[in-house]
Amino acid sequence: MVDAAIRAFAGESPPLPLAVAFSGGADSTALLLACAERWPGQVRAVHVHHGLQVAADGFAQQCQTVCEARGIPLQNCAIDARNARGQSPEDAARQGRYEALIAAAGGSWTDAAGQPLKQAVRSMALAQHADDQVETLLLALSRGAGVAGLAAMPAHWRRAGLEWFRPFLAVPGQALRDWLMLRGQDWVEDPSNADPSYTRNRIRAQLLPVLEQTFPQFRATFARSSAHCAKAAEVLEEVAVSDMQVVGMPPRIAALQQLGDARLANVLRHWLRSQHATTPTAAQLSQLMTQIRVCTTRGHRIHIKVGRGFIERQGLMLDWYNF
Repeated sequence: MVDAAIRAFAGESPPLPLAVAFSGGADSTALLLACAERWPGQVRAVHVHHGLQVAADGFAQQCQTVCEARGIPLQNCAIDARNARGQSPEDAARQGRYEALIAAAGGSWTDAAGQPLKQAVRSMALAQHADDQVETLLLALSRGAGVAGLAAMPAHWRRAGLEWFRPFLAVPGQALRDWLMLRGQDWVEDPSNADPSYTRNRIRAQLLPVLEQTFPQFRATFARSSAHCAKAAEVLEEVAVSDMQVVGMPPRIAALQQLGDARLANVLRHWLRSQHATTPTAAQLSQLMTQIRVCTTRGHRIHIKVGRGFIERQGLMLDWYNF
């Protein structure tokens, strides 16, 4: 399955050189080695040192050992992954990781002999696999997510001038470990993956075995549902962009009042996400929509907490402030 996934990935013609986000774990080890075999001399590795646990130094050493043995250029990036107030540890680590990967891709690289590499990284590959995708979908369902959340993780997208890929989204995690064991390749296990305090770990340990037993094809069928949601999310995005052109930026209250509830909610979410990088809760969005509907007098005040800031009425328009 790994080899087939890499062949399919090669069919997408990812721009080279390609960097792989390399943790030292089984999933990213399989991705790095498979890509290095497919594109010799065109693959690099980026290890992000989160500094959140004692074992982190061992992860970095494992990455160094694997890359030195195969002549793969490696960058180690240390980040401060501590979460800010009101931010989950997982979100803080994820944001820090993406920032580090982007910085490393645009940084200076040297080969195994210490000679500068002139070509800049053009694409980045991440090792999330089919089980990760199912866990993401189940987490989204548990939180009452809309179609954008149920779309789970995309296989390909663009960000910060790079092409990003997840080639293993159709490959079960065990298949990656089997592939490595056949090659006699070791990897490190992150101790936090066995911590039951993380919901994702409980899903992996308790729910996935039951799903495997009850619905043997659940990975493929769940992926199909996520793909349908992704298409629906694209349509909603197109509608929101069109409506945003009508209501203006910042949005005019009178124009917002002309929209039905579904399109009003959709354009408000789009405005807050695209312009202010914040997402309202269902309760916040409902309160905001109610206030928009009844805002018919000049003296009507709107002041609602949304995300990390507040939405206020400014004359005929709405605006968002992060106080």
